[in-house]
Amino acid sequence: MGLFSRLFGGYKPTVAYPSDVVTINGKELKLTFFAHASIAIEYEGRTIYVDPVQGNARYEELKKADMILVTHSHYDHFDMEAIENLQQSDTHILLDKTSAEGFQGDCYTMLPGSVAEPYADIRVEAVAAYNTSESQLQFHPKEREDCGYIVTLGDAVRIYISGDTEPTEEQRAIRDIDIAFICVNQPYTMKPEQAVEAVKALKPKIYYPYHYGQVEEPTDVEALKRMLDSVCDVRIRPLA
Repeated sequence: MGLFSRLFGGYKPTVAYPSDVVTINGKELKLTFFAHASIAIEYEGRTIYVDPVQGNARYEELKKADMILVTHSHYDHFDMEAIENLQQSDTHILLDKTSAEGFQGDCYTMLPGSVAEPYADIRVEAVAAYNTSESQLQFHPKEREDCGYIVTLGDAVRIYISGDTEPTEEQRAIRDIDIAFICVNQPYTMKPEQAVEAVKALKPKIYYPYHYGQVEEPTDVEALKRMLDSVCDVRIRPLA
């Protein structure tokens, strides 16, 4: 790969990642699916990366980030190498409290309930993400203040990214979601029936199950889709 190619637009990534182009309320955006919890959102010429982890994509080959969101400090969500590969001088980096404590550089520290507006047309709200089942409290304790995020693009599109959580009071209070990424990764996050509960409460137009499969109990995402077919558009993408 030559520097000339990267500077003058001839450079192409060596890996093609699955993606969807979605039009919501007249606004077009592109969603790219890397693996596990790593996704990208492209809107109006800006690129937002969520939980980039180097093992999930060749981030050094991809577009630089306008914004990076990290939900919590576990190794499969917070990876300094990936952030360094994506970061440029004006990248806005939004981190949960624990990740921010270990980050050397400028960032927004997001707590549940925090709101950031890095751009006039992009608003990010942090939503509490934690386990509620007695047998799972140690994985994502509420007091650590991990985050999910609601990303509002212009006045047109609202995307909910759950982070690692089970159904919570804070999640049930969310309204007007167009696209939802909700985890299904028992025993660490939601069981399929919990994901069904969450989707029915949120009523998104489109639901992408994510963060599934990298455990001893792989999620039957096709069964999950059948349970929700009458609720919303369920799209299965390779986010194991």
